[in-house]
Amino acid sequence: MAKFLLWLILLILCWPLALIALILYPVVWLLLLPFRLVGIAVDGVFSLLKAIVMLPSRVLGESPNRAEA
Repeated sequence: MAKFLLWLILLILCWPLALIALILYPVVWLLLLPFRLVGIAVDGVFSLLKAIVMLPSRVLGESPNRAEA
């Protein structure tokens, strides 16, 4: 009987939090979407800059993953 009462107390205390989380999750996801898109764009710019900087060594025949031994 005590476990049942504890479950009821937990239900009464936590269902509003669960409902708020269920409603706010899509809103927060939509608010963070532009930051995710900016991160993808910045990653693309850095990859392009790395490719431009590494181009002379690649033209001369160096492999980008080959380590100096």
